[in-house]
Amino acid sequence: MAKTKENKIPELSNPSVCMRDPQRVQEILQSMVKAGSNTLQVISDFDMTLTRFAYNGKRCPTCHNILDNSKLISSDCKEQLKELLNTYYPIEIDSTRSVEEKLPLMVEWWTKAHELLVQQKIKKDMLEVAVRESEAMLREGNQLFFNHLYEHSIPLLIFSAGIGDILEEVIRQAGVFHSNVKVFSNYMDFDETGLLKAFKGELIHIYNKREGALLNTGHFQELRTRPNVLLMGDSLGDLTMADGVQDMENILKIGYLNDKVEERKQSYLDSYDIVLVEDETLEVPNAVLLYLTGNK
Repeated sequence: MAKTKENKIPELSNPSVCMRDPQRVQEILQSMVKAGSNTLQVISDFDMTLTRFAYNGKRCPTCHNILDNSKLISSDCKEQLKELLNTYYPIEIDSTRSVEEKLPLMVEWWTKAHELLVQQKIKKDMLEVAVRESEAMLREGNQLFFNHLYEHSIPLLIFSAGIGDILEEVIRQAGVFHSNVKVFSNYMDFDETGLLKAFKGELIHIYNKREGALLNTGHFQELRTRPNVLLMGDSLGDLTMADGVQDMENILKIGYLNDKVEERKQSYLDSYDIVLVEDETLEVPNAVLLYLTGNK
């Protein structure tokens, strides 16, 4: 029986797929299928998880990059933001440092970047243009992913350390911002004339998603009839996004390993159930969703 089940998702044999324990993956999938898709919720990171990491050999922008590269930012500000990136990004992906060590430095980075953006007097109505003129792209297969979740009334929570206003605009322009999508992110606060004056609420960065998850217990309370979780991320910080889920029964974790493959592969295999190596598509998550909703 287990053998036939295994072949139900041929995409799990794709060359980009790595699994530490394929048998365990099958067990989780079978348990979730048995429970039914009305018990499922999807929790996903955004930048470089739902969006492409690269296209034709060129890096694609994150939500912050879309702003950084746009005409809304002065060249002086762009320079300063680039300096911040060059200082802090190597720390973020440094596998020799602990999360505890990285945490205050990530807060420092995000806070400085947000302060610089606020000084730029960004107008709300210009965000749409910035996104349209950018090279941001959702991963291949995004229409099926978003539409299938919507058609099956499966909630999608997007949890992002990016900028919520930009993130929503990317999804909106792709035509897939449906009513089942909820976003936890850093949102801009505009004054009555539509100028950016601050960022709202608590800062969400790559390593405090757990706190964000626990702060939003109201959302998870509403979803307590959905104890089965498909989690998607591209960093080890994303693994805590489901920590607010109450009475969780099963969680299947899919991780995109976009770069620095050799030095990070083992830690991803130890943490994620399915690791997708340099895969720019949503083919595997889509195959899993189709399987879980009975569209085999």
